[in-house]
Amino acid sequence: MTRPSASEPDPGTWLLNRIDNREQALTCQIEQAQTEIDTLTARLGDLNEEIEHLRITRKTLFSLANAPDREPVTVPSELPDNPAYRQILTVFADLGRPLRARELCEALDLSLAHTGIQNLRAKLKRLVGHGVLMETEPGLFVQPRP
Repeated sequence: MTRPSASEPDPGTWLLNRIDNREQALTCQIEQAQTEIDTLTARLGDLNEEIEHLRITRKTLFSLANAPDREPVTVPSELPDNPAYRQILTVFADLGRPLRARELCEALDLSLAHTGIQNLRAKLKRLVGHGVLMETEPGLFVQPRP
């Protein structure tokens, strides 16, 4: 049996070194592929979100185009029997813009405590129910234009 000379590497060591080198190269390729997958996944999510927004916009436009003309909102002459409602409507008339309950509390110099804001919000919702105000989005109230 001949022994490998000192200048020649052991065949087992040489083979293990080749396997290690190949494993390192494959690991690097896997990491690069995973980075590309993550980038493409994020891009795909952005594109899906954008197309969903377009679909919602299209659906909204079609529903508005096909909706029957709405009758003008009539303001009832009878408000709930409480002077606070007149004060609320006065602030809306003075400011002439949509308001949230907190902003209205500030304008009326009412308490900004949670219960104070909630009580005023209930009054605003009551006015919406009477057709005096509109809630254009959750928590945002506006006086309809005549």
